Amino acid sequence: MHYPIKVAGAKPAGIIEVFSPYDGKRVGSIETIDETGAEQALKNMLELFRDRKNRLPAHERIAILERTIALMQERTEQFVATAVAEGGKPYKDTQVELARALDSLRICIDCIRTERGTEIPMQLNPASMHRLAFTHREPIGPVVAISAFNHPINLIVHQIGPAIAAGCPVVIKPARDTPLSAFALVDALREAGLPDLWCQPVVENDIKVAEQLATDPRVAFLSFIGSARVGWMLRSKLPPGTRCALEHGGVAPVIVAEDADLERVLPLLAKGGFYHAGQVCVSVQRIYAHELIARKVASGLAALADKMIVGDPADPDTDCGPLIRHSEVDRIEAWVNEAIAENAELIAGGNRLSDSLYRPTVLLNASPDSKISRQEVFGPIVCVYQYSSLDEAIEQANALPYAFQASMITQNIDTALHAYKHLAASTVLINDHTAFRVDWMPFAGLRESGLGTGGIPYTFRDMQIEKMAVFHSPAL
Repeated sequence: MHYPIKVAGAKPAGIIEVFSPYDGKRVGSIETIDETGAEQALKNMLELFRDRKNRLPAHERIAILERTIALMQERTEQFVATAVAEGGKPYKDTQVELARALDSLRICIDCIRTERGTEIPMQLNPASMHRLAFTHREPIGPVVAISAFNHPINLIVHQIGPAIAAGCPVVIKPARDTPLSAFALVDALREAGLPDLWCQPVVENDIKVAEQLATDPRVAFLSFIGSARVGWMLRSKLPPGTRCALEHGGVAPVIVAEDADLERVLPLLAKGGFYHAGQVCVSVQRIYAHELIARKVASGLAALADKMIVGDPADPDTDCGPLIRHSEVDRIEAWVNEAIAENAELIAGGNRLSDSLYRPTVLLNASPDSKISRQEVFGPIVCVYQYSSLDEAIEQANALPYAFQASMITQNIDTALHAYKHLAASTVLINDHTAFRVDWMPFAGLRESGLGTGGIPYTFRDMQIEKMAVFHSPAL
């Protein structure tokens, strides 16, 4: 599988090879762009956006997205196989991701059909007499989207789908580890009738090219999904007027009360912690369990972890696949060993299975100062900590400079409401894991975890402006 450069007027600057994180086999290749190619992509977007007469009307955008959905459904196995091969997410989970991506495109269509302006009240005082005012939504302008590796189909849809629906030309830069799915998606959009310049997928030959794209003054909106270090750095370099949304990681906390229904909830927490080998920005990482049940929680999670099939992501029975790079396995191994040396109790796992695989691991009472307690592990590691009072648990859950999604496990409505009120999170889930998400809900990192709100309708609105018209007439 090879993709040529897809920026009209640009020349390729080189080729990157894409390899499976599981076994190192070559999956495909893509031609890259350099600074000149990036300049051409930006120029293409600006010229297209300035040509107001040839903007895509709403009915055409709807038809293109509908045809794209049909094409993707026809190519289900191709999309799933590509994403599994380049990203390593297990087959059954990638099937779910593709289904979500298709639904995300349907939500984009719904946004076109239902989002609208409003009437602004006039004639409420002498100054506003004889006036009629209303607003209308217009595209914000050229969009640059930079994406992460862990959901190579649906994350791309969350960035380019709303841009196309809103009427914005977009350059999408997928992660260098997983670019093939993004290029396949753009191919489907173009085959469905989207003119080439409305969506240009690119892979850079140098990190400076990505920064060039993101921080160019011609860009009206930057959508970034990835590391906090890179996201905040790019935001600091944005020119005046450029808006942005940043989606970073978290160290998601779960509080388990003494009255929790463990039989029902532990399988959810195990899924939320070990799904995609923990490579999810809201993966369950820190579980604060009441001191009377903390060991039972850790042992129950350990039993579930030990039953998980870890291996080839293409195998339909695999529960937990590879880490995206071998260096990530090295890092996770070092963090776990450090936590054990600092008196964490190993309940399950704690060892690598190969250069790419790490066994799902449960630790009990790791030091709050250990890396694994303070930083996003982005691996198949769940830490259980015991607490004696709910407010103590909430204080520990809120202690880090990250805030995204959090969970409270309890059968008591007052406990649930207390946690909802006091947990530092954009979403508090009750009796569910922190990695739950549907694509129409708000999804927002707070503190160092991000800026702005994700979710298809929210991104759609971010990529539009609301323009007001005021009519003054004696007939009114």
